[in-house]
Amino acid sequence: MPKIDIALIEPNSGSSYPEPFDDLPSRKSWLELGKAASLTQFGVNLMTIEPGGISSQRHWHEGEDEFLLMMSGELVLVEEDGETTMRTGDMAGFKAGVANGHHMVNRSGEEAKFLVVGTSATTDICHYPDIDLRFESNETGERFVTKAGIPYE
Repeated sequence: MPKIDIALIEPNSGSSYPEPFDDLPSRKSWLELGKAASLTQFGVNLMTIEPGGISSQRHWHEGEDEFLLMMSGELVLVEEDGETTMRTGDMAGFKAGVANGHHMVNRSGEEAKFLVVGTSATTDICHYPDIDLRFESNETGERFVTKAGIPYE
């Protein structure tokens, strides 16, 4: 089994969301562990969320499962049914096609880390119930659109 040297992985940071949805999700960074291992069927990322930041806009996927494991710190999992405090060792899973919008929020004064594992589906639609945004991906590319289907520039 090839060992992954985490020190050699270039961190990503910021947000790919279109304005005005890109501010709070920009307070994060992540390491693409699955990519470093040349995995193609699922992604594995080690996420770091700064105080006051969020993992993403609250969302759910039609075609991708997600699983997360808290590695350190404290985050609040916000989903359709409410909020749950998540600490080291806590886990959560989100089945594809279940309309349970979710994200992680850092309300603490310290950075927090979690591991997220998800399907690498070629085709997916990601819904954002709180904002006028949808993400679409297929064999020809990917794009952000409004809920009415109008592309963001």
